[in-house]
Amino acid sequence: MPLPYSEKVMEHFRNPKNVGRMENPDAKAIEGSPACGDMVAVYLKVNPETKRIEDIKFESYGCASNIATGSIITELAKGKTLEEAKQITWQQASEALGGLPPIKTHCSILAVDGLLAAIENYEEKHGLIKERQPTTVEVVQKRLKHVMNPMVGLDLVRTKVVKGIQVQDGVVRIAIDLPPDHQFAANIREEILEKIQHLWDVKQVEVEFVG
Repeated sequence: MPLPYSEKVMEHFRNPKNVGRMENPDAKAIEGSPACGDMVAVYLKVNPETKRIEDIKFESYGCASNIATGSIITELAKGKTLEEAKQITWQQASEALGGLPPIKTHCSILAVDGLLAAIENYEEKHGLIKERQPTTVEVVQKRLKHVMNPMVGLDLVRTKVVKGIQVQDGVVRIAIDLPPDHQFAANIREEILEKIQHLWDVKQVEVEFVG
């Protein structure tokens, strides 16, 4: 039975470009969830003067389409400025791969979301966000939906371990229903800080494990 993928998809699946973890990236982002079937992490190195993406890598958990779209997105973004990379669409990714089966369209959307989230992470770290929205409990909760609970492969909000969020005078306090000595406590704290501490009006992030 013939595979439902184009030759280009299979080429990027078998020999993905720019694959692997990047040490000391200027920005990173993770989108999706392995428990839901697909996940992609995107890492960036950006020239601070030209704001051009000098290097980009991705890690993928998922099907052939997920790996191929991560590969093609990094190829499309490498060498572009951040503003140029923001214009890359999932339709462009799909077309560059010779098309995807309709049931796999979400893979190209996920890859683009990962790229955009990594760019946003860079811009937040360097004070480049043009439209500054105040950090609220809702904003923090939305960010926590992108922090994985390693025990189950779903985010902290969906696994209901976030027991409280307070935002006051630039200080964000987050209570997590896990013991302080839990094996993944340090990883979870690090991911929370990565998602929250670079927001423009956040002065301090306090993560308390209360389980």
